[in-house]
Amino acid sequence: MSRRTVLGWSALLLVMSLVAWLGLSRRSDEPQAVAVASTSTTPGPLLEVPTTTFEFPSTTSTSAVTTTSEVRERLVIHGVGDVNLDADVLDVFQTEGFGHAWSGLGGLFQVDDLTIVNLECSPSPDGPPEDKEFVFGCWPEAYPDAIAAGVEVMNLGNNHGQDHGKEAMLEGRAILTELGLNPVGAGSHADEAGAPALFEIGGWTVAVVGFGGVVPWEGWLATPDRPGMRDGDDIETMVEAVHAADAVADIVLVTIHWGVELDLEPRPEDRERAQALIEAGADAIFGHHPHRLQPMEVVEGRPVAWSLGNFVWPRLSAAGSTTAVARVVIEPDGAIEGCLVPVEIVSDGHPVLVGEAPCGPPIGN
Repeated sequence: MSRRTVLGWSALLLVMSLVAWLGLSRRSDEPQAVAVASTSTTPGPLLEVPTTTFEFPSTTSTSAVTTTSEVRERLVIHGVGDVNLDADVLDVFQTEGFGHAWSGLGGLFQVDDLTIVNLECSPSPDGPPEDKEFVFGCWPEAYPDAIAAGVEVMNLGNNHGQDHGKEAMLEGRAILTELGLNPVGAGSHADEAGAPALFEIGGWTVAVVGFGGVVPWEGWLATPDRPGMRDGDDIETMVEAVHAADAVADIVLVTIHWGVELDLEPRPEDRERAQALIEAGADAIFGHHPHRLQPMEVVEGRPVAWSLGNFVWPRLSAAGSTTAVARVVIEPDGAIEGCLVPVEIVSDGHPVLVGEAPCGPPIGN
């Protein structure tokens, strides 16, 4: 076992059992800077976060399946960017606990219907580190606090999900699955990596699909007989995965690692991918990787958060610490509204809400 498994697996299993007993579920890489993470707790100048609200025309799903005859309710869905739960990188968690990662959000994810995060690390640290500059291994002891905060889905399709090798990725994926954290974007083969996490919420069937378009090297990609992440560059296979999800769900959400570090706007190739995914049935896209907040825009009547920047991350600069929660609101008639809820990483590993949600219900209601 890794030296970093502080509680030990027996204790972890006890915590997992406690979480299950408590019933905490709801209804239904500025990487180069990580090595010199600031320990300052004083926020720098806050950059302006776009708060434009987008309203989209009422639509009906292209899905061939009608899953329920009950009256549909309004859905509030949140997505965020890079979440790093490696307490060797963010040593604040060793003193403050992993709940510190979520304590500045006012319970936002506890009162929504679904929360999706990008887990920017190997989901288990128990494996030899890959030969790359920055290697992140999340501590499984962190997961119960993520559940308590209201997180339901974790994307593993990114350039750190296999930092401790494929076996550790699969081991961590199994831990997430057992806890109910619904991993997407990576798996034991391509079909599993591209399979959606499915939820029945408020009369809707909701699917979440994950992709990784930032590939350290080709061997990280899942194939029919090799574990890895689902390719986020190959439009044809991405469209296939979204089509498959759309066939069994009313709402399809995509979480994808793409773009170029430090960019403030999406690249043409990302726009091409977004267009194809939405034409295939995606109803909203949550992007991440550039370590900078980019705008939310409308593509074919659907909200696309091009880059949600850092989230649970070291505070390294004002630009890298200015972030947001993407909110997507789906009304009972199918009308969609999207916006960015302003957040600042005020200290290492501690994102805090700094503004109201400009769409959907008020925060806390």
